[in-house]
Amino acid sequence: MEIGIEAINIFAGRAFMDVRDIFKNRDLELERFQNLMMEKKSVGLPCEDPVTNAVNAAKPIIDNMTEADKKSIDLLITCSESGVDFGKSLSTYVHDYLGLSRNCRVFEVKQACYAGTAALHMACAYVRANAFNSRALVIATDIARAAAKHTYAEPSQGVGAVAMLISRNPEVMELDYGANGYYSYEVMDTCRPLPEIETGDPDLSLLSYLDCLENSFKAYCDRVDGVDFRESFDYLTFHTPFAGMVKGAHRKLIRSLMKVSADEIETDFQKRVGPSLKYCVQVGNVYSATLYLALASMIDNAQIDNAKRIGLFSYGSGCCSEFYSGIVTPASKAKTAKMDMARHLSDRHALSIEEYDRLLDLNMEWTFGVRDKEMNFNAFSKIYERYMEGRKLLALKRIGKDWHREYIWT
Repeated sequence: MEIGIEAINIFAGRAFMDVRDIFKNRDLELERFQNLMMEKKSVGLPCEDPVTNAVNAAKPIIDNMTEADKKSIDLLITCSESGVDFGKSLSTYVHDYLGLSRNCRVFEVKQACYAGTAALHMACAYVRANAFNSRALVIATDIARAAAKHTYAEPSQGVGAVAMLISRNPEVMELDYGANGYYSYEVMDTCRPLPEIETGDPDLSLLSYLDCLENSFKAYCDRVDGVDFRESFDYLTFHTPFAGMVKGAHRKLIRSLMKVSADEIETDFQKRVGPSLKYCVQVGNVYSATLYLALASMIDNAQIDNAKRIGLFSYGSGCCSEFYSGIVTPASKAKTAKMDMARHLSDRHALSIEEYDRLLDLNMEWTFGVRDKEMNFNAFSKIYERYMEGRKLLALKRIGKDWHREYIWT
């Protein structure tokens, strides 16, 4: 039975900041800018939160469905480490504003950046086991909790969401069902111990990421006969906190598996990994959504003239990791092209450093636990009027005194 992703779409907010400008204005070392390999980072407006990003990513998929197909969605999983409540999941708001059937399971998954992968495989197993022609909607949505000003974490932190429709009609990617390698253990590399704090040990996180890549791939090879890292996968897609980290991980893994020259490694990286980074370098790290932002980028930008196998590596701090694979075809490329995701990324407001710092200050007014507060759209009216108003996007309007979040369609 074919199972996998029927449709995919991204949403990366309505504004971005040039990463080089952050380095210049924060007096960060430009040499490290080169290592980061980032171009832009998405920056959220005060009226954008994990709920609005999730809905705005999923709505174009839902709008393209017939009423009968829409009713077949009986499972909604949101994936996030950016929850707005310790008990009530984002999925309840998302379910409501997407107008999904009430005969639907809704819940949320949290496992750092691995959460999107956990939800994807859970949804695929559900669809496969269901006697009815059910579909599942998986939405990974995250925002950076703190700007981490004047640190090297700031330039890579992004906001956004990726929505995936899971079904027995995997027009975007068919999973190689059962071809998975897992590797997990407890490590305190990055965490969010308080609602508004992200912290951790970046060096430890890098080492854990590299360790998990090597060992999850080994576990994949233990399950799948005849795997060759260079020959079995036409393309590779990695969890991408920043593109430079992926380049280093690819280099380390290929060197551990075979003897190749530096030029061969660079050629392999540009050919098999490069297409997956086109969107990531314009958005930044969106945590649980990042691997699937890379997947969308891969399909849109790679040469797919016949069936191609993609190897995917998912990593979540804490930690859990997985290497798995799937098949994409020219039909995959045709399907994602309808979402016009490249245009979405190009149609964002370019922030000045003054606007950027102002947005960071405004966003701090909407921290976890805020209530009885009305959105002041005039505080960012220039961006709102040009990039949101009249576009039928979901935006946060207020948080009531009972903490209920209320949204409007722009």
